[in-house]
Amino acid sequence: MFDILLSHIQEKVDIDEKQIELLKSFFTQKKLGKKQYLLQEGDICRYLAFVSKGILKSYILDEKGIERINLFAFEGWWISDLNSFLNEEKAVLNIDAIEDSELLLISRDNYEELTLQIPVMDRYFRLLYQSSLITKDQRLIISNTFTAEEKYLQLVKKHPEITQKLSHALIASYLGLSPETISRIRKKISLG
Repeated sequence: MFDILLSHIQEKVDIDEKQIELLKSFFTQKKLGKKQYLLQEGDICRYLAFVSKGILKSYILDEKGIERINLFAFEGWWISDLNSFLNEEKAVLNIDAIEDSELLLISRDNYEELTLQIPVMDRYFRLLYQSSLITKDQRLIISNTFTAEEKYLQLVKKHPEITQKLSHALIASYLGLSPETISRIRKKISLG
């Protein structure tokens, strides 16, 4: 279960065997069944979660009870309500499993201790946060300036596996479109 996390870490920073063994002690393993919650709106987010297997989504429910997906977390991705996790405020996001999933969880206290005991992990997380900010900026620009078709094509270009792993309804929610719009775009692309 740790192999994917270690590979992810080693892509960004150098970590030795002694540090790897210590690092493992800061995490707990968790399995989620399909549609099982990791976090519900209003709760305090107690963990950063690394997805070792499966797919999770974070989302809000709008005033009509419709899911508005914020993020998909595939194998090798992190997911959390970061504001809730860092500031111990009530979560605004719901996080649940799209399919059976295996996670590595780190608590806030363990996160702080990990970065103190293995300083290179502070750099690792900083690199993650920088990447996340860039991705969010790009997503905001795409959301505000691209047409429905351009949004879909950009998503498929960046994450080609997404159309095989996720339903039209999930993709539509993530892009802020209707499932019917996604179907029309896909039909147009296949005919074009």
